Amino acid sequence: MTIASIQHFIAGQHAAGVSTRTQPVYNPATGAVTANVSLASSDDVNVAVAAAQKAFPAWADTSPLRRARVMFKFLELLNKHKDDLARMITAEHGKVFTDAQGEVTRGIEIVEFATGIPQLLKGDYTEQVSTGIDNWTMRQPLGVVAGITPFNFPVMVPMWMFPVAIATGNTFVLKPSPIDPTPALFMADLLKQAGLPDGVFNVVQGDKEAVDALLVHPDVKAISFVGSTPIANYIYETGAHHGKRVQALGGAKNHMVVMPDADIDQAVDALIGAAYGSAGERCMAISVAVLVGDVGDRIMPKLIERTKTLKVLNGTNLAAEMGPIVTDIAHKRITGYIEQGAKEGAQLLVDGRVFDGKQAGEGCGNGFWMGGTLFDHVTPEMRIYKEEIFGPVLSCVRVADFAQAVTLINAHEFGNGVSCFTRDGGVAREFARRIQVGMVGINVPIPVPMAWHGFGGWKKSLFGDMHAYGEEGVRFYTKQKSVMQRWPDSIGKGAEFAMPTSK
Repeated sequence: MTIASIQHFIAGQHAAGVSTRTQPVYNPATGAVTANVSLASSDDVNVAVAAAQKAFPAWADTSPLRRARVMFKFLELLNKHKDDLARMITAEHGKVFTDAQGEVTRGIEIVEFATGIPQLLKGDYTEQVSTGIDNWTMRQPLGVVAGITPFNFPVMVPMWMFPVAIATGNTFVLKPSPIDPTPALFMADLLKQAGLPDGVFNVVQGDKEAVDALLVHPDVKAISFVGSTPIANYIYETGAHHGKRVQALGGAKNHMVVMPDADIDQAVDALIGAAYGSAGERCMAISVAVLVGDVGDRIMPKLIERTKTLKVLNGTNLAAEMGPIVTDIAHKRITGYIEQGAKEGAQLLVDGRVFDGKQAGEGCGNGFWMGGTLFDHVTPEMRIYKEEIFGPVLSCVRVADFAQAVTLINAHEFGNGVSCFTRDGGVAREFARRIQVGMVGINVPIPVPMAWHGFGGWKKSLFGDMHAYGEEGVRFYTKQKSVMQRWPDSIGKGAEFAMPTSK
């Protein structure tokens, strides 16, 4: 069997690059190597950035309406090929096909937002701001910008970035995860078919060497990143040190508060889907259930039953609710956390380590399989509470009342997403006001904002001032210029030495 080679996309062409380093790409369901992906050197990154730099002047001078028309064509092609993209996600990431379809749809929504760029780029204007003087503002593109994206959303997260960046007149270099690199190249091909000029969108596959090359390159004006908090911190500090605008989204430990008055069945559905969907490999996954008052005793039997009966199957099976873990390394890391949680005294009610991949479907015996894991009586001192596990592990913490729930969550170093299930409008309002978290759901377990609102957490979940996509994204990928204008007939005679004021 011939192993495919996955390359870069530079200046409108698939390119092998000069680096000979590669990394295997796996099908997580079977454990089989399906391809080898090239890992870019700094020289390869330099070629991609040079292509983007060359394309920038003409693309920046292209009218917003014409840029929007390219986005409209890209949108049409995405809708035509969205199931193709979803199949690529399932093949390399492992998430179930229906979940992959949802990921593609959420990415498409950002492209829909970007098609409105002529309206979004309108500036402000004040006539006669002073005698004979008018003042207006405009937003202009930065130049070459880059995105460094994670394995868990190989379509959606890049589309948080490049549609808005390109629509606002920038050129883009994407460094996707080498774990699931194929969708990035497919999107590059669709952009070319949509009429995007060569060099405006480029893909460099790679690892830390490619990341570091982007961070220090003088022609890269901004970096967008999504990943773990330690790497987000590194990206932010290094990029800022080299004079770049940086938007670095980090890790999470998302809590869901279940109040005593909540609909128990709805809360169980929400916890099971949000904790175990995509095998918990989401930055917005619920990994901690905060059970208030007596709700723990009422909800736990149902949580145990549902966790034990999860349909853990090959993601190509439409009956699947959860697929495999993305890599063997990730599987070992998650297993270590489960061992640690039991050692620290948490009550292990359902142990996902006992799941046998042979149950997931034909040919899955060597895949990276795990079932759902459920802990009860977890305390804030435990590592499984403090650290991001990024796997199908739900930790339940019991508190006496609403005030304790809020205090618990606000004390955590992460502040990405949070949810509260209740029937009480007063509790819901107070929760939304008091909680120190960037994205809040009320009876919504995974409160990922829509395309025009923007995505971002607080505390150690975000490094930088601006959230991803939406109008925040437009501001991130543009710089404001203020223009004051008057004409000779309105200018008085003689030099003016005092600070000008409105007259």
